[in-house]
Amino acid sequence: MKRFAFSIFLAVAVTTSLSAGEWTKLFNGKNLDNWIQKNGTATYRIEGDAITGKTNEGSPNSFLCTKKLYGDFELQFEVKVANELNSGVQIRSQTKEVPAGSDAEFGRVNGPQVEIEASGANGAEAGYVYGEATGRGWLTAPDRLKPHKHFKDGKWNHFRVVAKGPKIETWINGVHIETLVDEEIYKTHSKGFIGLQVHGIKKGTGPYEVSWKNIKIKEL
Repeated sequence: MKRFAFSIFLAVAVTTSLSAGEWTKLFNGKNLDNWIQKNGTATYRIEGDAITGKTNEGSPNSFLCTKKLYGDFELQFEVKVANELNSGVQIRSQTKEVPAGSDAEFGRVNGPQVEIEASGANGAEAGYVYGEATGRGWLTAPDRLKPHKHFKDGKWNHFRVVAKGPKIETWINGVHIETLVDEEIYKTHSKGFIGLQVHGIKKGTGPYEVSWKNIKIKEL
């Protein structure tokens, strides 16, 4: 009887372990073979143990995207951004069809985006969820879109994002920022790539940079 009970316990433990998934590094620290740039002409380079994106004046938003698609997952990364630059990380994102007659390789990147923004003097919207090129603007409800100062300007900041079903949760430096439950966006964006955004800038400004490191994901 004890042997039978132990066998059941072992089977459950193994199943739980497998279903929990394992952490995978999205950046191997050597090259960008697992990534592909979509939209824009910002540049991305490897700098030490980080991926650094640099703005290019006149460019629309640029995105360095994973080749693999992800549905339910936990994503963690560290990011440091110039105070003047707005950025973000796309999750469960996709590209629109390339317009007829266009020579673009990829259509417009669209989907949920976790905001990256320096706090400044009055706080900002880092960690909230925006609907990039979805026509919806902020997915975070207006009553929750309250500026805060949990993002440390000029320093590395730790982000945690958990996407499971229609729920997306975010944390910055261990502080819970958002719980978004959005059935509508889940219907159209239940799975997609992860994308590192370098935002377009105004003419006569920049260049500015944003860097990411320790990027890892665990499928749920």
